[in-house]
Amino acid sequence: MFFRQVFEPNLAQYAYIIGCQRTGEAIVVDPMRDIDRYIDIADAEGLKITAVTETHIHADYLSGAREFAEQLNVMLYLSDEGDKDWKYFWAIEGDYDFKALKHKDTFKIGNIQFEVIHSPGHTPEHISFLITDLGGGADEPIGILSGDFVFVGDLGRPDLLETAAGEVGAREPSANRLYDSVQSFLELPEYLQIWPGHGAGSACGKALGAIPESTVGYEKRFNTSIQAAIEGRETFVDSILDGQPEPPLYFARMKHENKFGPAILNRLPKPVKIKKERLEFLEYEVDYAILDTRQDRSAFMQKHLPGSIYAPLNKSFPTIAGSYINPETPIYLILDREEDVEFAVRDLVRIGLDKVVAYALPSVTNELPKTTIEEIQISEIDRMRALPGTSVLDVRGLSEFEGSHIPDAINIAHTRLLDRLDGLDKKTTYLVHCRSGARAASAASLLKHKGFDVIYVNGAYADWASQQKQSDGVMVQ
Repeated sequence: MFFRQVFEPNLAQYAYIIGCQRTGEAIVVDPMRDIDRYIDIADAEGLKITAVTETHIHADYLSGAREFAEQLNVMLYLSDEGDKDWKYFWAIEGDYDFKALKHKDTFKIGNIQFEVIHSPGHTPEHISFLITDLGGGADEPIGILSGDFVFVGDLGRPDLLETAAGEVGAREPSANRLYDSVQSFLELPEYLQIWPGHGAGSACGKALGAIPESTVGYEKRFNTSIQAAIEGRETFVDSILDGQPEPPLYFARMKHENKFGPAILNRLPKPVKIKKERLEFLEYEVDYAILDTRQDRSAFMQKHLPGSIYAPLNKSFPTIAGSYINPETPIYLILDREEDVEFAVRDLVRIGLDKVVAYALPSVTNELPKTTIEEIQISEIDRMRALPGTSVLDVRGLSEFEGSHIPDAINIAHTRLLDRLDGLDKKTTYLVHCRSGARAASAASLLKHKGFDVIYVNGAYADWASQQKQSDGVMVQ
């Protein structure tokens, strides 16, 4: 049996290529939309990808299943569990080789057997797969592809149907379904390997581990969410729903597109390298977005192209872009290096931002007119917030804010900010801060782009909180 875990660090996502070396067939599990990298791996191993499957309808990236079906005419194995609203309508209504999967169904890729386990909670249609290498002489499974059901150290969050997809009242019922799924999980053999759909950094859970795989026995003992389920239903529901971070705005769009069918990509966008003259005329465009991907946020504050959004090319890049930009908006990239173009483009198309039209390097932008955003250190925030017409805007998550915050601060998670601009006042100067300054830098740039008066607050919130505890001044709320 060939087995390869394919990791995408910026979305902390694991896809899997599993193949039968005797027959030369392979299947891809939970692929992203830029499918060429899976094809390259299979080709290098002398395997042909003949099938694709998914554990569920994803919220954090666009699936590559339809792309595979269109380009390679593969067999699709997709869940038919869950209620009528959570089906793969694009596959059901399209002209594809498609098998709808129910609990306990089996199928084979060469001599590798996949057994379907319905594991709802994260989503109603979620399935996991028990994998048995029949060709290797095994008659029991070696492991379970757990998708967003069981992670290393955590479980998939059950609140997204409500917080991302807008199904009011779905959180508690989903948490109860997840509790029931855990009870079935506890009956599995402890030796089984667990191959999850995400690792540390994913927004699909709140305490994921960075280790890429685990075992059923280990998770029974040390997974805190599973331990809560062992204590009882009420304890589990309260625990799993507590402290879940606000999902990025683009999650709702991913759910919808993965249900009804992502647009066919065929190939990656090829943004053109542009000259100074083209950038100078951007002010006459009706709608566009400039993503400034530099790492130095203070350098951005000191000098950047008017209207730019600060989106450093690191693990936060897809979250910022997906939460701040409409998919119909043409995107211009400011990149430090020519070799970063493809990296940025892949991150964008994975969340459905396909209109990447052009890019420019600093040698071009250095000659153009710039604007600034005032920057202060967090040690200055008390002095500044005392001035008339100012308010503190805390762009951390709600659970962070509820833990402690600056008195009278407004809280809007930066990933939800675009949707809540109507609640802010353009006559107010907003002091924008977060835990370290990273999220606040992007949020300040978005607000500036939308016409708000902002001051960027750099530095660690913990330093400010520590100062308050040591003084007789205003205490942390």
